[in-house]
Amino acid sequence: MPTPEQITHHSDPNPDEDPWVDGPPPPEPVVIVEYDPGWPERAAALAADIRAALGDRVLGLEHVGSTSVPGLAAKDVIDLDLTLADSRDEAAYLPALESIGYRLTIREPSWHEHRCLTRMSGPRANLHVWSPDSPELVRHRIFRDWLRTHPDDRERYVDAKRAAIPGADAVQEYNLRKQAVIREIYDRAFREAGLL
Repeated sequence: MPTPEQITHHSDPNPDEDPWVDGPPPPEPVVIVEYDPGWPERAAALAADIRAALGDRVLGLEHVGSTSVPGLAAKDVIDLDLTLADSRDEAAYLPALESIGYRLTIREPSWHEHRCLTRMSGPRANLHVWSPDSPELVRHRIFRDWLRTHPDDRERYVDAKRAAIPGADAVQEYNLRKQAVIREIYDRAFREAGLL
């Protein structure tokens, strides 16, 4: 279990590390849509397929990100956090996930050994793979649960999303532009949880 210091520390991947497994994807416009009440059902179906493919290797699997927050506008892409014994052991999970349509796109050894697999056909999804000691697993749940119960910050986050879109050439730039608001929200959530 990560410490409070690890959970509350805002860390970023090493900027000198190239995370792209097969090179960066072509630029794609960021499109935010209104909340879709079908997102949780879609996430549950994706999770069921992942559990069927990996069996008892799955230590945890959660719907996270904006599509997991009722009422929150978002990109129409489901984010899931998958906890495995060792995210570095790609041979233990990649073949099974590739067989159900996922492709490894990001490998970030410098950032909690994060791996991200994408699913482009059918319901689009980002599958984030972590080891059990990753603070990001806790951070994502805190952020999701905070936005579910704090409509003011939910609106603040939507405004930051919409303000980040104009001129953003890629999802990475869009994410960077909303980072300050995200960190402000995290800090409020951490304080209420007694972590700061």
